Amino acid sequence: MLGGRVSDDLTYWVADSGPLDTLKSRTKTSLREFKKDLAGQADSFPLIRDLEDHERQKHVTLFIHGYNNGWEDAARRYEQLCRDLFESEGGMGVCVLFTWPSNGMTSGYYPDRRDARRSADHLAEVLNNLYDYLVRKQDETDEAKRCRAKTSIIAHSMGNYVLEEAMRHCWNHNNRPLLVSLVNQLIMVAADVDNDLFRGGEHTDGSGGDAIAQLTYRVTSLYTGRDQVLGMSAGFKHFGKRRLGRSGLDCRYDVPDNVWHIDCSDLIPRGERNIHSAYFEAKEVLQLMKQLLRGIDRRELERNRTNPTLRGSAS
Repeated sequence: MLGGRVSDDLTYWVADSGPLDTLKSRTKTSLREFKKDLAGQADSFPLIRDLEDHERQKHVTLFIHGYNNGWEDAARRYEQLCRDLFESEGGMGVCVLFTWPSNGMTSGYYPDRRDARRSADHLAEVLNNLYDYLVRKQDETDEAKRCRAKTSIIAHSMGNYVLEEAMRHCWNHNNRPLLVSLVNQLIMVAADVDNDLFRGGEHTDGSGGDAIAQLTYRVTSLYTGRDQVLGMSAGFKHFGKRRLGRSGLDCRYDVPDNVWHIDCSDLIPRGERNIHSAYFEAKEVLQLMKQLLRGIDRRELERNRTNPTLRGSAS
């Protein structure tokens, strides 16, 4: 199921089969039908009644692609992610693609950033609709009609900048609710945002990082210093601030307790050239993403040594 931005309007699309990188595979639909279809899929998930079984609960996950991805690239990545994380045996539920008009040109960094900023308004619209829906579901007294899915987001590269701006808009639109879990799990993959994004810590400062932390149950940043694309990105920025997806969290600040990072350098095979996107190809990273979506505690992940270089945000 696909949702995206085309031209100046937010549009909605569905696909029953692939390949998804061709126009004939998808059909344009209305917001009403899109929401009805997605809610119907979520309502078909098993109802998890026992709290100790919450890790088995299915997800409705939003995937936001990154910089230098045309529509075809984004659709192929989305299809691969669905296959590896959501549709396989023990899959995580259903995934929705939010596409924004990245130009798909290596030389187009600045145009992509401008498009990302404009697209944030459209993503905020999606998040506001989701917020209203979840509030209604939480007030539902009939247990059988309550949410059967957790909500989560996987954002890649500059898609995290789109998300940062959208979450800020959404938070302000809803009068800055504190500790409302609009998103259960957020995985920021190779995030092309400042690594001091969460410098406000436990204090409310109205920033995009503050909005993300307040609206999300747990935020996990996956990073590696081997990412040359983000090394280039840092050179474009004012003050030359390091990228979250290359350097990890700026631990000179006390970041919110629900935010942490994982160095994936040892999980991505040596010799891999396209490090910036290799997270989605490396089996160990995909397995880690599945564990993160399930909500496995960070200390359990450390204890199981999923990644020997795992670090909490307070380290």
